[in-house]
Amino acid sequence: MKQLLGGLFILTTVWVQGQAPKYSNEFLHLGVGASAMATGNAVVASSNDVTSAYWNPAGLSQAKEWLQVSAMHSEYFAGIAKYDYVGLSHSLGAKGTLGFTFLRFGVDDIPNTTQLIDNDGRINYDNITTFSAGDYAFMGSFARSLKIPGLSVGGTVKVIHRRVGDFAKSWGFGLDAGLRYERNEHWRFGFVARDATSTFNAWIFNLSQDMQQVFLATGNDLPSNGLELSLPRLVLGAAFSHPIGPKEKGFSMMTEMDVDITTDGRRNVLLSANPFSIDPHWGIMLGYKDLVKVRAGVSSIQQYQTFAGGKEWGIQPNLGVGIGIKALNIDYAFTRLGAADAGYYTHIFSLKFNLAAPMKK
Repeated sequence: MKQLLGGLFILTTVWVQGQAPKYSNEFLHLGVGASAMATGNAVVASSNDVTSAYWNPAGLSQAKEWLQVSAMHSEYFAGIAKYDYVGLSHSLGAKGTLGFTFLRFGVDDIPNTTQLIDNDGRINYDNITTFSAGDYAFMGSFARSLKIPGLSVGGTVKVIHRRVGDFAKSWGFGLDAGLRYERNEHWRFGFVARDATSTFNAWIFNLSQDMQQVFLATGNDLPSNGLELSLPRLVLGAAFSHPIGPKEKGFSMMTEMDVDITTDGRRNVLLSANPFSIDPHWGIMLGYKDLVKVRAGVSSIQQYQTFAGGKEWGIQPNLGVGIGIKALNIDYAFTRLGAADAGYYTHIFSLKFNLAAPMKK
């Protein structure tokens, strides 16, 4: 019976999520780029490159390269879950900047044990097959500077596809909108409305007759087609940067504080209320020119359930370093997913490089 329930875990989880909007499409909030993750994802105001298409589309207006490419791969839970990102941005000059983002969060080779027990009541391991559960996002972004000095605006269109083997799939659509204001060489401010009009996923289930019988035999309700909603999330950010010592020496410091405001009810964050919950995160970066950057940040201030059965407050620490070599940037982040005593530490690497426009003959 435990094996049967284990095989049904993914499908049951999808059905439960379909009943309430909280934590819907949560894979879209993991973050992209090791540089951002090392600073606790506090980059809404300071982001000014290809990753801005994800963090704050208005920041794309500062990506002046003809083509900028970024990629990242990370693994969670000892490699069980894999998370991949690819981003592209293309400057149109004074007309603005285009961006494209691809995300995948997936678990592969999941055993399907729903047919483990054959019609004669015997265990038959040859009946075990495997499937994948994957979440995909395709994002198209555009940003441009406005006539007001320092102010830029941007937007992102998101197409979301989620699939659980051949049993369930969904397609969804959503919009993000952002503003970025650069007051002077020291202060920057950012605002993003993610899922601004609420993002929906339309789920379709395709269960065989045998699987339906397993669901009923194990006391589970049959999942039904329906809509899953992601309610808006507002993010406010303020960043401050300043040289360390004489400016010509090339040493600098930048720090940013962001606040996420969710609208789907009480969450396990610092300030939990209904319908709004507030989750602050902070990061700092020390750099030498564009050659070396050391980063740190804190995020996910939450109450954790300990293995001893108690509860305690904790934070997610984040550390990282970045190296710039001409048009190439290599970034690394060391972060954690989950409670401190769970030990789920993750190494994240990402690349970013610039391409100049092809020379005209």
